[in-house]
Amino acid sequence: MRLEIDTDIELAQLTNEDVVAIFNTIDSQRDYLGKWLPFVEFTKQLSDSASFVKSVIDAPEDKFEYVFTIRKQGEFVGLIGFKDTDRGNLKTEIGYWLSEKLQKQGIVTKSVARLCDFAFQEMGMNRVQIKCAIGNTSSINVPKRLGFQFEGIERQGELLTGNIFTDLMIFSKLKSDR
Repeated sequence: MRLEIDTDIELAQLTNEDVVAIFNTIDSQRDYLGKWLPFVEFTKQLSDSASFVKSVIDAPEDKFEYVFTIRKQGEFVGLIGFKDTDRGNLKTEIGYWLSEKLQKQGIVTKSVARLCDFAFQEMGMNRVQIKCAIGNTSSINVPKRLGFQFEGIERQGELLTGNIFTDLMIFSKLKSDR
């Protein structure tokens, strides 16, 4: 499945062919990505990215999550997708990361907007949330730009590299907010 964002950007559903690009991006940007993404520390070999991709693709139907590569002019630049989807309560969370060299171009903001449409229209969700580490200004600006409502702080909600807990800001958008 592919979701077009604009003439340069598209989201492509994750496949096994993405493993090398994912690993190489993480491996070449460890300091940048690792500051806010705990999985970077545990992605040490190509096989680690392969295991992640396999876990997404082979997930049982009741645990399946849509995860997409972000592509600019066909080139892999990041990942975006749903996590912790609660089908019973019609809610999900969006997570994302983008290569350092492509920051500040609106790529993630446009991609999140498109995934919100997908969640509400195609998946039948009522609520989408985004959690951002306090201090991760680039990430925090995405839900703010898209009219998500700030709900509060999840104290020490994520364990970062170096065994450091960080507080998370929680933002949400409801189907009725659109």
